[in-house]
Amino acid sequence: MTGFLRWQDLLDIFIVAFVIYRVFLLMKGTRAVQLVVGLIIVLFAFYVAKQLDLFTLGWILNNFVASILLVIVVVFQNDIRRVLFALGRSPFLSKITYVEETLFYDELVNACVAMSARRVGALIVVEREAGLDEFVEIGVKLDAEVNAELVVSLFQTGSPLHDGAVIIKEGRIRAGSCVLPLTMKEGIDKGLGTRHRAAIGITEVSDSIAVVVSEETGKISYAVRGDLERPVKGDDLKKALKELLGARK
Repeated sequence: MTGFLRWQDLLDIFIVAFVIYRVFLLMKGTRAVQLVVGLIIVLFAFYVAKQLDLFTLGWILNNFVASILLVIVVVFQNDIRRVLFALGRSPFLSKITYVEETLFYDELVNACVAMSARRVGALIVVEREAGLDEFVEIGVKLDAEVNAELVVSLFQTGSPLHDGAVIIKEGRIRAGSCVLPLTMKEGIDKGLGTRHRAAIGITEVSDSIAVVVSEETGKISYAVRGDLERPVKGDDLKKALKELLGARK
């Protein structure tokens, strides 16, 4: 019978709403939000051109709208990849115990504090839901517990791995000397070095967390969703990591 809301309709509405909600969460704080606004403006201009019979503008926008799917794929390729990775991944800390989880935070923060005091430059990327295997592959593969002394030694000037980034996955160091994409964002502080730009860049193309220790100032920063938080103290960094990685109580 028509006029009745079936349970299938409720389920359908819930699923669509949840998917849209998750997509907006993944897009929050990224360049994708601005691009979505731009697409909405283009579609509105297309509608106005049709209503006012603006032939030339309508023809141009009609051709653009006809290929909008291709445009979306090209423009949002990094965000689409991040969403697809997230759909097939489990939470970062789901495969390690509570004790290992606690040690992970302590060791990582202790390493950053120690390097900050000695002004040892460092870049550490912590994988969340979107995989970083493509960056692990081009680095030097490792498989070790996150130990403060080990992390500090990796970034010592005499270490062959000190120039690149260290990638952590599921509470373990998976690779060192990894090359990361640099941010192309405009308007950022011109005083930021390569490490900071790489930290912002990797968090623009994935949902990872990137921790930076400045070689010049010794200050600790971290990047997430393309935004850089700086400077932060050890306790602030630990709190941020727990919140972003969803530490279990």
